[in-house]
Amino acid sequence: MTTPRRILIVDDEDDIREVAQVTLELVGGFEVLTASNGHDGIERARADQPDAILLDVMMPEMDGPATLLQLRADPATRDIPVVFLTANTQSAQRHELGQLGAAGILSKPFDPLKLASDVAAVLHWS
Repeated sequence: MTTPRRILIVDDEDDIREVAQVTLELVGGFEVLTASNGHDGIERARADQPDAILLDVMMPEMDGPATLLQLRADPATRDIPVVFLTANTQSAQRHELGQLGAAGILSKPFDPLKLASDVAAVLHWS
C-alpha cells in the first residue's frame, strides 16, 4: 500500500481549512495538515515536509506571497510545490502570483467535490 500524499493547507479562515481538509481527505485520499497563518505554515512545512502546500493569498500579518518567498528562501522547504488559493480572479494578480513560482492557482470559493482533482491536476499528480 502506498503512503497518501500529504498536503498542508495554510488559510486564516477556519471554515475554508475545515472544508478543504475534509474534502481532500475523503474525496482525494490525502493526508492533510493545517496552519492558520503564514508563520505557522512555514514552521509546519519545515517540520512535516508535505508533498504540497495550498496557500491562501490574503492573510493578516504575513500574506501568501510573503509566505511563499520565505518558503523558497529556506533549503528545507524551497522545493515543496505551492498552489495559491485566491478569491481574486483578476488576470493581473494571477500573473503576479505565477511569477512568484507557484505551481498553480485555484479560485475560492472552490467546489468541494472537485478540489482534490483540481489540486492533483495542477500538480500533475495522476
